[in-house]
Amino acid sequence: MFLFLLILPIKFLIAQSELAAFPAGADPKEIGHKIAHRFITGKHMLHAGKWISYPETFYWTGTINYAHLTGDHVLMQAMKDRLSKLTASEPQLLPPKNHVDLNMFGSLPLRLYQLSKDKNYLDLGLPYADTQWEVPQNANPTEKDWAQKEYSWQTRLWIDDMYMITIVQAAAFQATGDPKYLDRAAKEMVLYLDELQRPNGLFYHAPDVPFYWGRGNGWMAAGMTELLRMLPQDHPDRPRILKGYLTMMNSLKKYQTRSGMWNQLIDQSDCWAETSGSAMFAYAIISGVKQGWLEPKKYSPVARNAWLALAKYVDDKGAVSEVCVGTNKKNDKQYYYDRPRHTGDYHGQAAYMWCVNALLE
Repeated sequence: MFLFLLILPIKFLIAQSELAAFPAGADPKEIGHKIAHRFITGKHMLHAGKWISYPETFYWTGTINYAHLTGDHVLMQAMKDRLSKLTASEPQLLPPKNHVDLNMFGSLPLRLYQLSKDKNYLDLGLPYADTQWEVPQNANPTEKDWAQKEYSWQTRLWIDDMYMITIVQAAAFQATGDPKYLDRAAKEMVLYLDELQRPNGLFYHAPDVPFYWGRGNGWMAAGMTELLRMLPQDHPDRPRILKGYLTMMNSLKKYQTRSGMWNQLIDQSDCWAETSGSAMFAYAIISGVKQGWLEPKKYSPVARNAWLALAKYVDDKGAVSEVCVGTNKKNDKQYYYDRPRHTGDYHGQAAYMWCVNALLE
């Protein structure tokens, strides 16, 4: 027992040393500063050209978390001012509460409520969580069937939903302390794991699209990570979610390339390295090591090598390159090889902020 207790802090220190003291050009705080401050003057990235999109929402929230972690009060105020402008001068850009990719917007004001206790943020964010479980009058039979099974009526078994649904429910739990929100998120997560995860721990883009698309799998990795950070040890759904997470991390470890990245199609060695999915995987692994879910000796080097590789894709203006554009499912392997790659796309900016914040915690 004495030796066991002696080894525990040593293992923890090994993990921390791997995830700290980065060389010049890879300091998480410096990279985070560039990416976060870029958002202040960034344009809106709209869903369907109409409403604040989920990539912008997550970039925004990641910037808020960075400002909180680093004590950057100027940046935090800029994030609050941006939301004030949205609600006062651009209310037409507020997402409606009728789609899985739109309801997740509520996670943004709910995070600000956690930090400020300003009830205006709670009043803005909570309805987005509640309406995910309030069946609209015009719901179709499939949506009603999901609701009758006590899942969100917005359930559709697309791989990014595992993040979109669970993140706003988890944020509502953190803001209110009401366990129904956490239970909803966990129940939904287990459904998606049971329906979509393959034996190797990875996920097809969809049941009818048998390709391991990087960012799609990244949403899964990040979604499980977020929930595991919140679920109590005795929560009945925690073992199933942890099993899904560990199985996936083991597979990701095998598919990490020599460069430290993961490819656009994870299991295709001739495919190109993609930054947003790689950053999501790095976030999940960094968190797993720090939270004690992953063996430090095995996974700390994976996380470190990933971050060192990712840092090379950020320019001096804080723009991340080699980001796959928004991608619908398609049963065509070449389609994924040929997807355009953008620089500064908010899918990549957001995922990098998750990594930065996980390293700084």
